Amino acid sequence: MFILKRQDVEISSLQHPKRDQQIPILNYQGQSFRLISVFSANQAEEAKAFWRDLTDNRGKVCVLLEEPERYSVWGKIRLEQLGTEASPDAKIVPFTQACLLLLQTVYMDIEDLLGGRQAALFQKDITEVFRQWHFPQADSPTAVKHLLTLEPLTALQVPPWEEHHLITLLQELYRLGKEYFGNTNFAEGVRDILQDMPAADLAQFLEWLKSSPLGKLWR
Repeated sequence: MFILKRQDVEISSLQHPKRDQQIPILNYQGQSFRLISVFSANQAEEAKAFWRDLTDNRGKVCVLLEEPERYSVWGKIRLEQLGTEASPDAKIVPFTQACLLLLQTVYMDIEDLLGGRQAALFQKDITEVFRQWHFPQADSPTAVKHLLTLEPLTALQVPPWEEHHLITLLQELYRLGKEYFGNTNFAEGVRDILQDMPAADLAQFLEWLKSSPLGKLWR
Protein backbone atom coordinates (compact mmCIF):
# COMPACT_ATOMS: atom_id res chain seq x y z
CA MET A 1 0.00 0.00 0.00
CA PHE A 2 2.41 2.68 1.21
CA ILE A 3 6.01 3.18 2.22
CA LEU A 4 5.95 5.69 5.08
CA LYS A 5 8.46 7.64 7.15
CA ARG A 6 8.28 8.00 10.93
CA GLN A 7 7.10 11.62 10.68
CA ASP A 8 4.13 10.49 8.55
CA VAL A 9 2.54 8.39 11.26
CA GLU A 10 1.57 8.27 14.91
CA ILE A 11 2.46 5.18 16.93
CA SER A 12 0.74 4.36 20.20
CA SER A 13 -0.13 1.22 22.12
CA LEU A 14 -3.30 -0.44 23.39
CA GLN A 15 -3.85 -2.97 26.15
CA HIS A 16 -4.45 -6.41 24.66
CA PRO A 17 -8.02 -7.46 25.56
CA LYS A 18 -7.01 -11.01 26.48
CA ARG A 19 -3.40 -10.83 27.61
CA ASP A 20 -1.28 -8.72 29.92
CA GLN A 21 0.48 -7.02 27.05
CA GLN A 22 0.57 -3.77 25.11
CA ILE A 23 -0.10 -3.89 21.35
CA PRO A 24 1.75 -1.37 19.14
CA ILE A 25 -0.71 0.51 16.90
CA LEU A 26 0.25 2.72 13.94
CA ASN A 27 -2.20 5.43 12.92
CA TYR A 28 -2.13 6.94 9.43
CA GLN A 29 -4.80 9.17 7.89
CA GLY A 30 -7.50 7.87 10.21
CA GLN A 31 -6.62 4.20 9.67
CA SER A 32 -5.13 1.83 12.27
CA PHE A 33 -2.45 -0.78 11.63
CA ARG A 34 -1.04 -3.54 13.83
CA LEU A 35 2.63 -4.56 13.80
CA ILE A 36 3.28 -7.70 11.74
CA SER A 37 7.05 -7.90 11.38
CA VAL A 38 10.27 -6.01 12.09
CA PHE A 39 13.48 -5.94 10.02
CA SER A 40 16.87 -4.40 10.80
CA ALA A 41 18.22 -1.44 8.83
CA ASN A 42 20.32 -3.66 6.55
CA GLN A 43 17.32 -5.83 5.60
CA ALA A 44 15.63 -3.29 3.31
CA GLU A 45 15.15 -5.75 0.45
CA GLU A 46 13.75 -8.47 2.72
CA ALA A 47 11.32 -5.97 4.29
CA LYS A 48 10.10 -4.75 0.89
CA ALA A 49 9.74 -8.31 -0.43
CA PHE A 50 7.71 -9.32 2.64
CA TRP A 51 5.50 -6.22 2.32
CA ARG A 52 4.93 -6.80 -1.41
CA ASP A 53 4.09 -10.46 -0.80
CA LEU A 54 1.40 -9.48 1.71
CA THR A 55 -0.09 -6.75 -0.48
CA ASP A 56 0.25 -8.25 -3.97
CA ASN A 57 -0.11 -11.98 -3.34
CA ARG A 58 -2.23 -12.19 -0.20
CA GLY A 59 -4.43 -9.13 -0.65
CA LYS A 60 -3.66 -7.55 2.70
CA VAL A 61 -3.73 -3.80 3.29
CA CYS A 62 -0.29 -3.04 4.74
CA VAL A 63 2.17 -0.21 5.21
CA LEU A 64 5.95 -0.39 5.29
CA LEU A 65 7.48 1.99 7.81
CA GLU A 66 11.03 3.09 7.05
CA GLU A 67 13.08 4.32 10.02
CA PRO A 68 16.84 4.95 10.34
CA GLU A 69 17.41 1.86 12.53
CA ARG A 70 14.76 -0.53 11.18
CA TYR A 71 11.94 -1.33 8.80
CA SER A 72 8.57 -2.58 9.99
CA VAL A 73 5.47 -3.93 8.26
CA TRP A 74 2.01 -3.15 9.66
CA GLY A 75 -1.36 -4.64 8.68
CA LYS A 76 -4.67 -2.75 8.73
CA ILE A 77 -7.07 -3.58 11.55
CA ARG A 78 -10.31 -2.30 13.01
CA LEU A 79 -9.70 -1.61 16.68
CA GLU A 80 -13.12 -2.94 17.69
CA GLN A 81 -12.11 -6.33 16.27
CA LEU A 82 -9.17 -6.77 18.64
CA GLY A 83 -11.35 -8.35 21.31
CA THR A 84 -12.70 -10.96 18.90
CA GLU A 85 -9.35 -12.16 17.52
CA ALA A 86 -9.66 -15.64 19.02
CA SER A 87 -7.88 -17.60 16.34
CA PRO A 88 -4.52 -15.79 16.28
CA ASP A 89 -4.34 -16.00 20.08
CA ALA A 90 -5.32 -19.65 20.05
CA LYS A 91 -2.51 -20.41 17.59
CA ILE A 92 0.20 -18.24 19.12
CA VAL A 93 1.06 -20.63 21.98
CA PRO A 94 1.82 -23.69 19.79
CA PHE A 95 3.58 -21.41 17.29
CA THR A 96 5.75 -20.10 20.14
CA GLN A 97 6.44 -23.67 21.28
CA ALA A 98 7.54 -24.59 17.75
CA CYS A 99 9.87 -21.60 17.48
CA LEU A 100 11.42 -22.40 20.87
CA LEU A 101 12.04 -25.99 19.74
CA LEU A 102 13.78 -24.74 16.59
CA LEU A 103 15.86 -22.32 18.66
CA GLN A 104 16.88 -25.07 21.10
CA THR A 105 17.75 -27.45 18.27
CA VAL A 106 20.09 -24.92 16.64
CA TYR A 107 21.67 -24.18 20.04
CA MET A 108 22.23 -27.88 20.81
CA ASP A 109 23.62 -28.55 17.34
CA ILE A 110 26.11 -25.71 17.79
CA GLU A 111 27.15 -27.14 21.16
CA ASP A 112 27.47 -30.69 19.79
CA LEU A 113 29.25 -29.83 16.55
CA LEU A 114 31.19 -26.67 17.35
CA GLY A 115 31.77 -26.93 21.11
CA GLY A 116 30.83 -25.14 24.30
CA ARG A 117 32.66 -21.91 23.49
CA GLN A 118 30.70 -21.40 20.27
CA ALA A 119 27.47 -22.32 22.07
CA ALA A 120 28.19 -19.63 24.68
CA LEU A 121 28.81 -17.09 21.91
CA PHE A 122 25.55 -18.08 20.23
CA GLN A 123 23.70 -17.65 23.53
CA LYS A 124 25.18 -14.16 23.79
CA ASP A 125 24.18 -13.35 20.20
CA ILE A 126 20.59 -14.54 20.59
CA THR A 127 20.30 -12.62 23.88
CA GLU A 128 21.24 -9.47 21.96
CA VAL A 129 18.56 -10.25 19.35
CA PHE A 130 15.93 -10.56 22.09
CA ARG A 131 17.14 -7.32 23.68
CA GLN A 132 17.28 -5.36 20.43
CA TRP A 133 13.77 -6.35 19.36
CA HIS A 134 12.23 -6.06 22.87
CA PHE A 135 11.07 -9.65 23.34
CA PRO A 136 9.00 -10.02 26.55
CA GLN A 137 10.53 -12.28 29.21
CA ALA A 138 13.80 -12.59 27.30
CA ASP A 139 15.62 -9.48 28.44
CA SER A 140 18.49 -11.01 30.40
CA PRO A 141 21.06 -13.82 30.01
CA THR A 142 19.29 -15.73 32.80
CA ALA A 143 15.93 -15.48 31.05
CA VAL A 144 17.44 -16.61 27.74
CA LYS A 145 19.20 -19.55 29.41
CA HIS A 146 15.81 -20.60 30.78
CA LEU A 147 14.28 -20.43 27.27
CA LEU A 148 17.11 -22.59 25.90
CA THR A 149 16.54 -25.33 28.48
CA LEU A 150 12.80 -25.43 29.24
CA GLU A 151 10.53 -28.09 27.72
CA PRO A 152 8.26 -26.00 25.47
CA LEU A 153 5.60 -28.67 24.98
CA THR A 154 5.12 -29.36 28.70
CA ALA A 155 5.93 -25.94 30.21
CA LEU A 156 3.04 -24.38 32.08
CA GLN A 157 3.74 -21.08 30.38
CA VAL A 158 5.62 -19.89 27.30
CA PRO A 159 6.69 -16.27 26.74
CA PRO A 160 3.82 -13.94 25.74
CA TRP A 161 5.22 -13.25 22.29
CA GLU A 162 3.25 -11.89 19.34
CA GLU A 163 3.43 -13.13 15.76
CA HIS A 164 5.93 -10.41 14.82
CA HIS A 165 8.28 -11.65 17.57
CA LEU A 166 8.17 -15.17 16.12
CA ILE A 167 8.87 -13.93 12.59
CA THR A 168 11.80 -11.87 13.85
CA LEU A 169 13.14 -14.83 15.87
CA LEU A 170 13.11 -17.19 12.88
CA GLN A 171 14.69 -14.56 10.62
CA GLU A 172 17.48 -13.88 13.09
CA LEU A 173 17.92 -17.55 14.01
CA TYR A 174 18.40 -18.36 10.32
CA ARG A 175 20.96 -15.55 9.97
CA LEU A 176 22.91 -16.68 13.04
CA GLY A 177 22.75 -20.37 12.13
CA LYS A 178 24.14 -19.61 8.68
CA GLU A 179 27.00 -17.66 10.27
CA TYR A 180 27.88 -20.40 12.77
CA PHE A 181 27.50 -23.45 10.51
CA GLY A 182 28.53 -21.88 7.21
CA ASN A 183 25.52 -23.47 5.49
CA THR A 184 21.72 -23.68 5.81
CA ASN A 185 21.33 -27.42 6.44
CA PHE A 186 20.15 -26.67 9.98
CA ALA A 187 16.96 -25.07 8.57
CA GLU A 188 15.87 -28.22 6.73
CA GLY A 189 13.65 -30.96 8.09
CA VAL A 190 11.45 -28.72 10.26
CA ARG A 191 8.73 -31.40 10.40
CA ASP A 192 11.21 -33.92 11.83
CA ILE A 193 12.49 -31.45 14.42
CA LEU A 194 8.93 -30.75 15.58
CA GLN A 195 7.66 -34.35 15.41
CA ASP A 196 6.76 -34.42 19.11
CA MET A 197 4.20 -31.64 18.68
CA PRO A 198 0.49 -32.58 18.51
CA ALA A 199 -0.35 -33.29 14.86
CA ALA A 200 -2.92 -30.47 14.57
CA ASP A 201 -0.56 -27.87 16.06
CA LEU A 202 2.28 -29.03 13.82
CA ALA A 203 0.10 -28.84 10.71
CA GLN A 204 -1.03 -25.31 11.59
CA PHE A 205 2.52 -24.16 12.23
CA LEU A 206 3.85 -25.64 8.98
CA GLU A 207 1.00 -23.99 7.05
CA TRP A 208 1.79 -20.63 8.70
CA LEU A 209 5.47 -21.08 7.89
CA LYS A 210 4.74 -22.01 4.28
CA SER A 211 2.40 -19.05 3.74
CA SER A 212 5.04 -16.51 4.81
CA PRO A 213 8.45 -15.60 3.33
CA LEU A 214 9.95 -17.67 6.17
CA GLY A 215 8.91 -20.76 4.21
CA LYS A 216 11.75 -20.06 1.79
CA LEU A 217 14.24 -20.27 4.69
CA TRP A 218 12.85 -22.98 6.96
CA ARG A 219 11.72 -26.14 5.16
